[in-house]
Amino acid sequence: MTKMRLIDTHTHQYHPKFDSDRPQSIERCLEAGVDTLILPNIDVESIPRVLSMMEKWPQICHGMMGLHPCHVDEKFEAELDTIKKQLDNPPAGMRFVAVGEIGMDLYWDKTHIEQQKLAFMKQCAWAKERSLPIVIHVRDAWDEIFETIDKVNDENLSGVFHCFTGGEKEASRALEYGGFLLGIGGVSTYKNGGLDKVLTSVGLEYLVLETDSPYLAPVPFRGKRNESSYILQIADRVAHILNLTTEEVASVTTENAVNLFNLKG
Repeated sequence: MTKMRLIDTHTHQYHPKFDSDRPQSIERCLEAGVDTLILPNIDVESIPRVLSMMEKWPQICHGMMGLHPCHVDEKFEAELDTIKKQLDNPPAGMRFVAVGEIGMDLYWDKTHIEQQKLAFMKQCAWAKERSLPIVIHVRDAWDEIFETIDKVNDENLSGVFHCFTGGEKEASRALEYGGFLLGIGGVSTYKNGGLDKVLTSVGLEYLVLETDSPYLAPVPFRGKRNESSYILQIADRVAHILNLTTEEVASVTTENAVNLFNLKG
């Protein structure tokens, strides 16, 4: 019997919270059938950490390059210049598989809303020029992100709405763009997470799985440090909601991730 294969499409495994046991955490991933980790960059400071994991575990770790909206301020242009240079200069023999994580976040601060829009549009342009998907972070900013995507969307734009926590309306709007999937994580396991109706209305063909570790650990680990091996609990939950087997969920979401991030070969 072929071992079930899972992909964590969004994990901050380079986070300092893993500094004491990163190799062991990677081993736990492999034991759980998680053989691919996709690492989102968030700012200039995180670049060396992403690169380090790509170089140490080249068969497992794939990086993105992007500027997270919570790190967008009046100096964002200089940050973008540095990140763009890195995007075009991956470690030898390697490549970045996406532009991310990018997007809009108005939960903590609305001061730089216009800068967030500009940074997002610039990074969308990078992705289209390089035929890469984008990985979108959106929090308390659905109207704003859709309004901004409307300005840049075309057949060359694709990606994933990471850590999707919207409702059926937001899911429908996101998928209407044509090139996007929804990233489903630990929130799907929460009693009041609200994703049950969304998942049944969307269907498996539009989903990829993610942990967003070390954040948002699934039940029964909620409140603890999340890690990529817990993608198995998320797959189990999605399978339960959709009345499928975990193997079916793993197979389809893995294929979705392979196609979106061009992981073949």
